[in-house]
Amino acid sequence: MNKELPACFKAYDIRGKVPSELNTEMAEGIGRAFAVVLGVKKVAVGRDIRLSSPAMVAALTKGLNSMGVDVLDLGLCGTEEIYYAAIALEKDGVDGGIMVTASHNPADYNGMKFVGRGARPVTGETGLVEMAQMIVAGEYPEFTGSEGTRKDYSLREQYVQHLLTYVDIAALKPLKIVVNSGNGCAGGILDALAPHLPFELIRLHHEPDGTFPNGVPNPLITSNRAETEQLVKESGADMGLAWDGDCDRCFFWDEKGNFIEGYYVVGLLAQEMLRTSPSEKILYDPRLIWNTEELVAEAGGEPIMTATGHALIKQRMRKENALYGGEMSAHHYFREFGYCDSGMIPWLVIASLLSRSGASLSELLGDRASRFPVSGEINSRVADADAVIAQIEREYPDGQKEYVDGVSISYDEYRFNIRKSNTEPLLRLNVETRGDKELLERKVKEIMSFIK
Repeated sequence: MNKELPACFKAYDIRGKVPSELNTEMAEGIGRAFAVVLGVKKVAVGRDIRLSSPAMVAALTKGLNSMGVDVLDLGLCGTEEIYYAAIALEKDGVDGGIMVTASHNPADYNGMKFVGRGARPVTGETGLVEMAQMIVAGEYPEFTGSEGTRKDYSLREQYVQHLLTYVDIAALKPLKIVVNSGNGCAGGILDALAPHLPFELIRLHHEPDGTFPNGVPNPLITSNRAETEQLVKESGADMGLAWDGDCDRCFFWDEKGNFIEGYYVVGLLAQEMLRTSPSEKILYDPRLIWNTEELVAEAGGEPIMTATGHALIKQRMRKENALYGGEMSAHHYFREFGYCDSGMIPWLVIASLLSRSGASLSELLGDRASRFPVSGEINSRVADADAVIAQIEREYPDGQKEYVDGVSISYDEYRFNIRKSNTEPLLRLNVETRGDKELLERKVKEIMSFIK
C-alpha cells in the first residue's frame, strides 16, 4: 500500500476538517471497513452536538448495515455512554462502539472514536491503519448476507444508575455546584443525574449547540475559564465543573473560583479511591509525577507510571488490574468502568469526598500546588521535534533520564518531561519543582530557549 493514508486518521481516532478531510462518503467507507476489520455484528453508535454529526452517523450506519452489522443508535450522547454500551451490552451481542465526535476541536471539524468488544480501544495498531488502507484502496470484501438493521436505543437511565454506584447517596450533602457544559454533550447526562442527587446545579451554557455560540468547549483554553470562575464566586458554589465537547474530560474549580490543574485532581482522586481499596495499583502519566507518587504512597497504594494516551493507559490498566488511572489532561480511568475514562465519575467522587469530609475543595487540596508547583503544559511547533529533544538531552547530561513517554529528566529539586504530541505536530513541555516557584520559572525559561 503506497498510497498516503487519509489525513483524518490519527494514532487513536479519526479527526479532520469537514468536508475536506472527513465527509459522508468517507464515513460510509469507515462503517464498511470497521465491519470487515473488526468482524463486528452489532455496534452501538452515538454522536456529539456538531452540525455535521447527524449526517455522519447516517452515512456510517449505512456502511455498517451494508456489511450486515446491526446498529443501536444512542443519538446525542457522551463518548463514555458509548463505552458503557460496549461494556453493559456485551452480553447482548454488542461487540463494538463508535462515537462521532471531534471532542474539543473547532466547529468545522468532526471525527470518530472506536472501541471493540468490552470497550477495548481500537487504535492504529489494532485496526485503524488497516481500515484506512481499505478505504484508500476502495476495495471491500463482497458481502452476500442480509443487510443489518438500525434501531434507536436509549441506555441513559441504566448508565445513570451505574454512575450512582460510585457514591453513597444518603451520605451526600446539599452542595451547590456550577456546571458548565460548554453547549456540548454533558448537559443531558447532568439532567438525568440531577433528580437522584441532593445538589443544586447552577447550569451554564447548558443547551447542546453545535454552532458553539460560547466558543469551543475546551476548558484547557485559559480564556474559556473566566465565566465558570465568575459564576462560582457570584453564587457561593462549593465547586465549579466544566467539560469538553464529548464530556469525557472533567475540569474543576474550587469554591474560591480557582481553576485546579488536572495534575492535582489525579492525586486527590487516587487518595479517595484508595481509601476503601488500599494496596491497589494507581496509574499516572510521566509528564508530572511527584505529587501523585507522594499521595499514592501515603495512601498505601502502588504508583505505576505509564505512557500518555488513552489507548496505552487502558491497555496497561487491564494488564495491571489497576483501580484508577489519571492523566494531567483530565482523563480519568476507572477499573469498575471497564478501565475506560469518564467525565462524570470524577466529579461524583470529589462531591462524595466534600460531603464526607466537611472540608472545602481548596482545603482538601491544601498546599499541594505550593509543594509541587508546575509550569502547565507548554506547546511549541518546531521544524524537527526529534532534533530538539536530542539537543535538550545533551544540555542536561547529568540528570536521571526516563523514556516512558518522550524523555523525562530529573534532578533533586526539579524535573521535566518533553514529548511529541500523539495528535498534533507539537512538542509538549511540563516542568515541576519541589516547592520552588522561582526555580520553576528559571528552568522553564532555560528549557524554552533550547526549544525556540
